[in-house]
Order: sequence, then C-alpha cells, then structure tokens
Amino acid sequence: FAWRYSRRSPGKKHSIRSSTQARLHSSLKRFYGFLARGRRVEIDPTLKLDPPKKPPRFPKTLSEFDVEALLAQPDPGTALGLRDRAMLEVLYASGLRVSELVRLKLAEVSFDMGVVRIFGKGSKERLVPLGEEALAWLARYLKEGQPALLRKRASDYVFVTGRGAPMTRQAFWHLIKKRAGQALPGKSLSPHTLRHAFATHLLNHGADLRVVQMLLGHADISTTQIYTHVARERLKALHQKHHPRG
Repeated sequence: FAWRYSRRSPGKKHSIRSSTQARLHSSLKRFYGFLARGRRVEIDPTLKLDPPKKPPRFPKTLSEFDVEALLAQPDPGTALGLRDRAMLEVLYASGLRVSELVRLKLAEVSFDMGVVRIFGKGSKERLVPLGEEALAWLARYLKEGQPALLRKRASDYVFVTGRGAPMTRQAFWHLIKKRAGQALPGKSLSPHTLRHAFATHLLNHGADLRVVQMLLGHADISTTQIYTHVARERLKALHQKHHPRG
C-alpha cells in the first residue's frame, strides 16, 4: 500500500480510493497465498492485514416529482403504453422486485382485497397492498391492454410482451430505460429504482421500518435500514435548500 501510495500523481493530496485499496488487498492476498502454497515464504503477512473498509453504497432513488414524471410518460392510448403505465404504477405502489413483478400471475391479484400475493426469495409468501391508483391502472390494462397484446391467446401472467409472451427482467429493463430516457433525460435508472423510491418515500412520510421490511420482503431488517440513510440524506438536502438558515 505504501508503494502504491508513492506512485500517485505528483501534487495530488487525496488518499487512495477505497475501491483501489480493496483491489490491492485482494491481489496481495492471492500473491502471498500462491507463495505460501509453493513454500516460497514461511509467513503470509497478509493474514494480519485487515481488509479496507468500504464506504456504504446507498441505493439510487428518485424524488416524488420525478416518479410522477416517469409514471406519466407512457401513452395509455396504446396497448403497450397502457401495459407500461400499469407496470410502473404497480412497481411504485408495491415495491416489488422486478423478478416478482414480471412473474406476477392473474390468480395472485385480488381486486377485492386490493393486494397481490407474492412468492419472494426462498419461496416466502407475503401480501402486498397496491393502492387505488395502481389498482385502477391495472384493471384498465387487464380490460383493454392485455387482450390486445394476447390476440385471443391465453396467459396466466399479468404482464405480457407485444407478442403475447410473459414479460422478462430483460424486457422490463429495456422498458424502464426507454421511459426514463424520455421522461427524465440525463438520469440513470436501474430496474430497481422504483423499488428504492417506494421504500424511501414511505420512510420520508413516517412509515415504520418494520412495516417497510415486511412490504419489501427483506429477511433481515439491516437490509431495510439502508433506506433510512437515503431518506435522512434527502431530508437534509431539502432542509439546506429551503430553510432560510440551511
């Protein structure tokens, strides 16, 4: 590490980035492991070398204004636009994983109860409410959009492609990339951005962390807690922007 630090560009005062430290640490471990296996060294000094601490990576999310712009982008006057609007609405209303969204079946939707039944990681079942707005768009899609896409074919799945096949994660990735490029130019979105927004916005509005954990289907609450940092940073930014002494 000392050698690598000495090789930095002249005049630069910052330390080695944590990602570079992690790569160096891994390379040294492998190198001395190779030497030790070949009995070329008696002691492996990397055994006493603590791995560098990586800064926490917070999920990227969207403001509520940006979410509204994204949801409003698809044209509901077309079958594909109606499908896209319904998918985005359901995703933001429920916080489902993309894999759970594209695998959603008709039998797992209850309009009477206003929930979807999800089988998540480890085949764990959970009931997730959708809300009136998402339910309305979903009902409209199933009445007008899906029949046009299926063309008299049958499907157990809620969301289908233009050829009537079940949607895939890759197809949804192209969908959200296209819609985000049109609604939010310059902003980079991942397929899970709306899931992150769902959790962050719930916490911003005072939702209990345990409730958010249940809705997201997290086995460990520590996985959910990362969203409290995102929400806190967002609130700090809003305070600095709008408070007269921020």
